[in-house]
Amino acid sequence: MALCWISVTPSNPHHNSIIIQNLSTTPSSPPPHKRKPAQITTSVSTFASSSNPFTESERYPVVMSKRLVNFSIVGAVLSRFLIFSKALASQLLELQQYTDPKEGFTIFIPSSWIKVEKAGATVLFEDTNKKSNNVGVVVNPTRISSLGEYGTPQFVADKLIQAERRKESTKEAEVIAFSERSGHGGLQVYEFEYKVDSTRGGLKRVFSAAFVASKKLYLLNIAHSDGLDDPLDMERRMFLEQILHSFDAVPAT
Repeated sequence: MALCWISVTPSNPHHNSIIIQNLSTTPSSPPPHKRKPAQITTSVSTFASSSNPFTESERYPVVMSKRLVNFSIVGAVLSRFLIFSKALASQLLELQQYTDPKEGFTIFIPSSWIKVEKAGATVLFEDTNKKSNNVGVVVNPTRISSLGEYGTPQFVADKLIQAERRKESTKEAEVIAFSERSGHGGLQVYEFEYKVDSTRGGLKRVFSAAFVASKKLYLLNIAHSDGLDDPLDMERRMFLEQILHSFDAVPAT
């Protein structure tokens, strides 16, 4: 919704006062048909100069009051709409914790998304309204004990992009950011953000995380549409980042 602010500037008050002054300095005995306009002009001049203590913008109290009332109504409506939108968004973007004790990982997932079966995925959750929006985790055995043995975050990010580009459906793939954080017990966790344009689902934003624990490689992929018709807004981005940062190993019992 676009709001247009219209500013109305009153005419030059000095020019008006000169005109009023000229009209008020009429001969003392004008013809009868000119007396009435002269008296009216004098009363207006007196009101403008002495009886009205307001500023120039306040010499139009009726117009200004109507305009203020209109703006206050619009502001109240917008305020209610924004409050309602945030409340609705918070309900739709509610998170709940998902833990897989067998594979040994935990993560937050959207409460409204459903769990589906897919070959190659340890677990996968899909948006009920748009299946291309999903959160998936893959767990595979590995010989290394930490990601540091495999390479730096940038090195792993390059490997991820190369894997994406090898897919037949991929038209373009680009790394946006990569970083490292500590998980439970100082666990080394790499995080990545990249975008992919493919013939399957169009332009997508992907948030990914990886760590190694107990000789297993854990890989998280969060895919979300980011096309011109459905761009990723800031609130949804923060929501997806919460999921990304929640990915961690389950403490050993």
